[in-house]
Amino acid sequence: MSKEYSMEEIRELIDTRQYTKLRSELMEWNEADIAAIIEELPNEDKIKIFRILPKTMAADVFAYLDIDTEQTIITSVNDREAADIINNLMADDATDLMEEMPAGVVKKLLANANSETRRDINHLLRYPEDSAGSIMTVEFVDLKVHLTVKEAIERIRKVGVDKETINICYVLDNERHLLGTVALRYLLLKEDNEIIGDIMNDNIISVNTLTDQEEVARLFQKYDFTTMPVVDNENRLVGIITIDDVVDILQEEATEDIEKMAAIVPTDKPYMKTGIVETFKKRIPWLLLLMISATVTGGIITHYENALGTYVVLTSFIPMLMDTGGNAGGQASVTIIRGLSLNEIEFSDIVKVIWKEIRVAVLCGITLSVTNFIKMMIVDHVSMSVAAVICSTLVVEVTIAKVVGCTLPMLAKKVGFDPAVMASPFITTIVDALSLMIYFSFATHILGI
Repeated sequence: MSKEYSMEEIRELIDTRQYTKLRSELMEWNEADIAAIIEELPNEDKIKIFRILPKTMAADVFAYLDIDTEQTIITSVNDREAADIINNLMADDATDLMEEMPAGVVKKLLANANSETRRDINHLLRYPEDSAGSIMTVEFVDLKVHLTVKEAIERIRKVGVDKETINICYVLDNERHLLGTVALRYLLLKEDNEIIGDIMNDNIISVNTLTDQEEVARLFQKYDFTTMPVVDNENRLVGIITIDDVVDILQEEATEDIEKMAAIVPTDKPYMKTGIVETFKKRIPWLLLLMISATVTGGIITHYENALGTYVVLTSFIPMLMDTGGNAGGQASVTIIRGLSLNEIEFSDIVKVIWKEIRVAVLCGITLSVTNFIKMMIVDHVSMSVAAVICSTLVVEVTIAKVVGCTLPMLAKKVGFDPAVMASPFITTIVDALSLMIYFSFATHILGI
């Protein structure tokens, strides 16, 4: 941008109605920067800035806005302006907008969109949520095998301005079957009379319209692509997915996994835009489930109430043992969940994973036991028998915690659940109960209570 205007200067230009100066300044800015400015303005000023932008630039800026601002603008402009927005948006961005808007607004937008835009939106809306078909765009450059390089470049110049990208072009036959791809830079290096069919890359990697978006993101990462073709069951090209969509997918999937691992029902809204009641509804189900399941822990303590009465010192070590077991299980579960999400671990690896975690657990358990033994002898001044109970419990509970932490996510994925559900809160609840049972079992046998 030509100059870094502060928000105060932007507001001053709006307040003094220097719209010509503001328009010329904004036209030098990146669309994402303009969107960031619009987000910070009052609703009335958002509309003013949006209206002074050229139509095509306004549509590009619109795609960077959050859904609330998009809805504010769409419901504030007239039908002609709404049509300009929707007709100049890329099909995938327009479809995302339709999915988030109320039914009345969607009806207004579709009514004002041109027939080609309506067709593209309706085409994308028919695919399942989170599938490759739902995130693809239908704006791509297609070529025929018989074209020369010169003819292909002429076609790109003619149709490329309205496409999502022209870096990769797709070679199709008359039935729109995908035959190959050609990079624009490769075309520029070839002779004008060379034939596309002779120079195209026919080693095609594509995804089906029903492929899960998370799998699409993995393929982008594996092959280092910037675009990927999307085909139907007959290998007909129906759209492409670009790297900017994949970045959104990665952020969305990571956020969803983090929320599940924290025992929160996932939401697609930003934290500051989620209401109190809605936040409550997302958090309370797991809290209730974990609270009810934790009553098992209370039942175990009650069952051994007499033992605790005989050796009161045992009570003081319960929090440490439960926390250590929960932490050990949480470490294993998070590591395995991440490995599963990156396809580094498969269910067939479960024996190898368990064996590795057992060996790690034994080393961790012995280290923790030795450290605790020294501390109990020097600081706590407990008897050798009580120290033996604590140290034995640590070794066994850490081992069991890590085995539980690594196996539950793998079993969850095997039966079709999201492994992230089996994260720290859930693992901790299970391990707490097991830790107490192990603790009191050792206490019963070693101390004779």
